[in-house]
Amino acid sequence: MKAGVEPYKITSQHYDAAYAAKQDLVDLPFYLDLARKSGGPVLEIACGTGRVLLQVAREGIPITGVDNSRPMLRVLKAHVQTEPRDVQRKITLHEGDMRSFRLRKKYPLVIIPFRPMQHMYTLKDQLQALTTAAFHLHKNGTLAFDVFYPKFKSMDEGIGQEVLDLEWPRDSDSVVRRYFRKDSLDKIKQVFSFTFIFRTYAAGKLVREESEPFQLSYYTYPHLQALFLLAGLEPVAEYGTFAKEPLDNSAQQMIFLLKKAKSPRTRRGSLRTPVPSVRRKR
Repeated sequence: MKAGVEPYKITSQHYDAAYAAKQDLVDLPFYLDLARKSGGPVLEIACGTGRVLLQVAREGIPITGVDNSRPMLRVLKAHVQTEPRDVQRKITLHEGDMRSFRLRKKYPLVIIPFRPMQHMYTLKDQLQALTTAAFHLHKNGTLAFDVFYPKFKSMDEGIGQEVLDLEWPRDSDSVVRRYFRKDSLDKIKQVFSFTFIFRTYAAGKLVREESEPFQLSYYTYPHLQALFLLAGLEPVAEYGTFAKEPLDNSAQQMIFLLKKAKSPRTRRGSLRTPVPSVRRKR
């Protein structure tokens, strides 16, 4: 997606409330620990509404956030305005595409939390995103990101069915329910399409319905290892959970810490195209 487009136009209105209600979202302590250990500054690629970014800034760590979704950035900027001045001063925001933006700064820690890499649908997109992250690393900096561990047995089950995914109160008189509908699966391109449906109920009656389509790519472990080689990156740690359990057949996530490779065995960024610098937003 290009910078300045309107992905997450509907979802951005519900994003914070929805994920506050998600009980199994346990990645925040993992990324906060990395931020503390790095000492900052931190670059968060695809920062969204600031679920991770704001917590890092509240720790007193400078953080730069980049996202291509104007609706998500609008929500984040509204959040930033409610923070104390000392927290606001730790935050810099940019509008930009994770495949192509370039800042005039290097970082000891670059993070891509909560699966934005799964919005990269082609090998070219995936390599460009990782090359962008590598470009912004200090010589000894660390890149951290996560994607889900693919469950092939159930991947093509339930296509066309609506499933109640999350529920949260909108106010004292109404509740929002998010439904998930898997629409299609492309096993060749490793992409599945789905729709989030948001239904608002008041006094038990449906009063509003909104929907937004999405796609997610999925990765295999060898696929990621090949991308790391092409992007001039090498893993220094890998985990199957945010509790740092092994990446094995019982894994729930695929979580990687990477550094720039000392002796790249292939030409870095071979699919990369030249890009302009991103426009700065505060």
